[in-house]
Amino acid sequence: MSTLNKMKLTIEAKSQNEGFARSVVAAFFIQINPTLEQVEDIKTAVSEAVTNCIVHAYDGAQQGNIEISCTLTENSMTVEICDFGKGIDNIEQAMKPFFTTVSTGERSGMGFTVMQAFCDSVDVTSKQGLTTVKLVKKVA
Repeated sequence: MSTLNKMKLTIEAKSQNEGFARSVVAAFFIQINPTLEQVEDIKTAVSEAVTNCIVHAYDGAQQGNIEISCTLTENSMTVEICDFGKGIDNIEQAMKPFFTTVSTGERSGMGFTVMQAFCDSVDVTSKQGLTTVKLVKKVA
């Protein structure tokens, strides 16, 4: 499939930027005429991914950067969310429902599970200094 359009956004890992990130991605997505439900799905998945960066990659320090790249084809959008934090030691374990590295607060450990529920595919790669979450949402 040929690429119709691309965009890249860099935001600081601050909780107030989570809503901005999901809105920008949703606005970009509407170029390929998704349903309202598909737009809401990608907004939810992006929100979870960005929140994971803020809470886990940077330990909630409200500092560091998050890069979001989107690529549109005729029938899908790929969103890559990258952080430059501490990395994920065990991706398989991290993607299990209810697993969380935060022992205090209101963390349920459902971030990756939610992303998987709302996207057609979720792929995670991680090492110290670079974690990438790749989300794909189809529109046909």
